[in-house]
Amino acid sequence: MATIKQLIMDGESALADSESARLDAELLLGVAINRPRTWLYTWPDHIPALPEQHLYLELIRRRQAGEPVAYMTGRKEFWDLQLKINHDVLIPRPDTELLVEVALNKLPVNESVSVADLGTGSGAIALALASSRAGWHVSATDESEKALDLARENAGILDITNVSFFQGSWLAPLAGQTYDAILSNPPYIDEHDPHLQRGDVRFEPITALVSEDNGLADIQHIVSNSPSFLKSSGWLMLEHGYQQGEQVRQLFASFSYSEIETLRDLAGHERITMGRIKDKG
Repeated sequence: MATIKQLIMDGESALADSESARLDAELLLGVAINRPRTWLYTWPDHIPALPEQHLYLELIRRRQAGEPVAYMTGRKEFWDLQLKINHDVLIPRPDTELLVEVALNKLPVNESVSVADLGTGSGAIALALASSRAGWHVSATDESEKALDLARENAGILDITNVSFFQGSWLAPLAGQTYDAILSNPPYIDEHDPHLQRGDVRFEPITALVSEDNGLADIQHIVSNSPSFLKSSGWLMLEHGYQQGEQVRQLFASFSYSEIETLRDLAGHERITMGRIKDKG
């Protein structure tokens, strides 16, 4: 019978191909014994019950096969929030936090601001904005009712009340509304991209990953339709693939956005492009 310390060491060794092997092992052991990570450090010599050890080994095997830790733990940290996650939604990435940061920096802090988050999934972007700016109101849309159910659940758990959720494709459920900013992390991977057969994305909903026209179809739809939903001088801010920056900037320009700018992610890749519509006055 192995101790907590030994189980973590064995798990880390088994997951040596993972960039976060020790963290993965700790998180999965926490699930198996229903304890937080801090407890593992406090009781390194504790010997879990045999069924708990068997569950841990099964979780390790699933991780070795590529299943994301977030789907096994049922949660993922984004911004400063702990979100519930399931197989109906994309797992929030650290790079997407840049989209939140940009919106918080570009929009007024102390004024009433309205923002739309398109394709909200777990609610990560919408809830991060709403939790950071209590005076803002965020509208979050998603075509998947299951995704919206999870986003609403996350809002309830986090006691965030300044978000409204709408079922429908992109901007469609927001007809008649205008916003100071529209944000989205839409699908942007080409259906033939070999990365779809590797790593965590194999387990994620394909509709949240893949878009037609070399991954640009949904981006083009949002760029072309957003001006009708933006207030004077309103911002559109989109996440996209690391090789799509120039194409996305051209799309923004073709629909007469101004102040077009692309920001780089943590790895130095072009990741977020934003633009502003001209004053409608």
